[in-house]
Amino acid sequence: MSPSPDNAFHLEVEGLDKRFPGAGESAVEGVSFGARRGEFVTLLGPSGCGKSTTLRIIAGFETPDRGRVLIGGREVTTVPPNRRGVGMVFQSYALFPNLSVRENVAFGLRLRRRPDAEVRGRVDELLALVRLADLADRPPHQLSGGQQQRVALARALAIEPEVLLLDEPLAALDLQTRREVRGELRDLVAGLPGVTLFVTHSPFEAMAFGDHIAVLERGRIVQLGGRDELLHHPRSRYVAELMGLNFFHGRVVAVSADGIAEVQAAHGALHVLDVGPGEEVFIAVDPRSITLHLEAPRATAQNVFAGVIAEMVPEPPYGERVRIILDSEPPLVAEITEHSVQTMSLRPGLRVYASFKAFAARAYR
Repeated sequence: MSPSPDNAFHLEVEGLDKRFPGAGESAVEGVSFGARRGEFVTLLGPSGCGKSTTLRIIAGFETPDRGRVLIGGREVTTVPPNRRGVGMVFQSYALFPNLSVRENVAFGLRLRRRPDAEVRGRVDELLALVRLADLADRPPHQLSGGQQQRVALARALAIEPEVLLLDEPLAALDLQTRREVRGELRDLVAGLPGVTLFVTHSPFEAMAFGDHIAVLERGRIVQLGGRDELLHHPRSRYVAELMGLNFFHGRVVAVSADGIAEVQAAHGALHVLDVGPGEEVFIAVDPRSITLHLEAPRATAQNVFAGVIAEMVPEPPYGERVRIILDSEPPLVAEITEHSVQTMSLRPGLRVYASFKAFAARAYR
């Protein structure tokens, strides 16, 4: 496969349509995007939105009704999976139970009839990379979920794929293991020369991995952009809710001369921008835009809520940050640095105040 120019898309997905027999709606409709070498793209959405179908079409396990897939400038829409230069990690890992760890990793290379010395060297290199060299002769059932995930990744990487596909590879893990493996996986795929495509229903995982995030709804991409764009400029209420933003609903009762609107919501008045008198609006606020205070802020502060910390959840996607779930009216989620948590001595059960600026809120009609 000839290399792509530096500024060209290495993976191109053009106008994919797919409808399964008996289905009322298309599984995928008009899906198009591209990715350059070294880029990590995440397909984000709930179950049934078309993200896994898109992944399977790229892998060659499904054939689209319309559209095409190109890798390195070559159309592969009808090319068999083993001739596309694609590696895939399945949600269930799909390891061969009768093969050892070493044999699982070597499987794709053996299938391609690589020389024994090359296979041994490549497998040893990958087992060291995923820190499983001392477990090379064990069968998969003797490994933890996180270890099985690393074997599946090593097997996919063994063939040096042009495109690496990850189909919700963390979904089968418990919460604590998922957090640990998420960081490991991010480190392992960083700097891969090809394209990595990651499917997930979790906005936290999407933001942890994706250079670009494609949000799918009912088989269509409804927004494609970076983390900050989706958090600060979601194009729809659906995208805002999926990204885990705080949500309010109310009606504009007044607009001041400087353009700040007062919105009467179920739990009191809010102040936002860019809405007109009488409009009924939904308001989204990024958890990172919420500031926490140990004492009630001054009277001029905007959008202030009192509450008690119900839960504190470390979230590695943004580095050393913590999600603070507040038992307030309405319930709120804030996200602050670990340093701020320590400085303020925050803990569950502590009463705090949360505030956000008018410009931090985005309104939807």
